[in-house]
Amino acid sequence: MTVLAVVEHDRGTITGASLGVLTAARNLAKQMGAKFEALTIGANADGLSEVISKYGATTIHQAHNPALTDFGPEAWGESIAQVVRKTSPQVVISSGTERGHEIIAQAAARLDLPAAMNCFEFDADFTGTQPLKVVRARWGGSLMEESQIDAPIKFITLANHIVEGVEEPTSSTIAVFEVELDESVKQTFVQDRVERVAGVTLATSPVVVSGGRGVGSAEAFAPLEELAGLLNGVVGCSRAVTNNGWRNHTDQVGQTGTRIAPDIYIACGISGAIQHWVGAMASKNILAINIDAQANIVTKAGYAVIGDLHVVVPAISAEIRRRKNL
Repeated sequence: MTVLAVVEHDRGTITGASLGVLTAARNLAKQMGAKFEALTIGANADGLSEVISKYGATTIHQAHNPALTDFGPEAWGESIAQVVRKTSPQVVISSGTERGHEIIAQAAARLDLPAAMNCFEFDADFTGTQPLKVVRARWGGSLMEESQIDAPIKFITLANHIVEGVEEPTSSTIAVFEVELDESVKQTFVQDRVERVAGVTLATSPVVVSGGRGVGSAEAFAPLEELAGLLNGVVGCSRAVTNNGWRNHTDQVGQTGTRIAPDIYIACGISGAIQHWVGAMASKNILAINIDAQANIVTKAGYAVIGDLHVVVPAISAEIRRRKNL
């Protein structure tokens, strides 16, 4: 029996989500008494073998084809399907990202098999011979569904920020597989890119200071910018803020924005609608600053200050400056 982890990468750079997938796949393989193997797609990902070995994969399958120079959902899905046909794993796991969902859906459809997305809990008694019971997030995280996958090969994606990547080095064997791709799967590939400014992003920052409708205006985000700067963090916002045109959509935290997992999330003047909560719920700590003690974000936060953010936020910044002698 085998558990196969599909490693998501961007032109040879592994994604953080894939480290969690490797760890989850390794843990499930141990539970099943099965082999743990991994799959990379494209020759530009061959260099990831050293990283993958650190996470315990005994065999690393490398799917090669001249067309696999950048991401293409159909080509990646067909590549996974061909490797799965050859190796016959019991479980195939990929990341719960947009790309991860897309390629697993492509591969499962090509093999006429079901797939379960955004899974965050697996049956502790699963041995590989029975249906796999999972708990997965539905409706943007507002519904937790218990279900089971009854198929000879179980395709799943792991919900983001659920499993932390933990190394467990081993010696890996490389198995190169030349996949055959016809023109029907070469229709969609990444053609152009916009390079981000170097540094932390909303998705990767350990500190996020976010503002909602209660901030009041675009100009009123200045104190939040100052606090984020003092904490070496970034500024986020709710959908109401982007709808009002106060900040760009790239700053939005939520189901239709960016899902974050900082060490601390400081939510200022945010009500905490379910769509926003979906994007913020993986935060390790949440501090809510709000005048409404019954606001959804306040009831879910580990810490709360019930007060006017226009007073509280500058006061926090002043105390940080005092302690830093700034």
